[in-house]
Amino acid sequence: MGKRRLLTGLAIGAAIGGITALFDRDTRSYTKQKLSTVKDKSSHYMKHPTETIHSARVAVEEFSESFVYQAQNAVNALEQVENTLEKVSSKTKRIDG
Repeated sequence: MGKRRLLTGLAIGAAIGGITALFDRDTRSYTKQKLSTVKDKSSHYMKHPTETIHSARVAVEEFSESFVYQAQNAVNALEQVENTLEKVSSKTKRIDG
């Protein structure tokens, strides 16, 4: 019951905030422009489904390649930190020992 009230309150608050924001002329113009862009793009995607699927596949492949590259960089950085810590640790042992 509490979760439902929270979600209902959030939805009502968002709707009221959105409607209030539309009283501003610049906001209405921006919203109209963005909705027109979304309409045009979705219409294009509906008319050309194979192109849409191809674009989605390319985007997923690019994301995957970027993710793998960044993960490799992170692993390399961790290995460098580990090596540095081992060197510092071994120097400390020699000094103490």
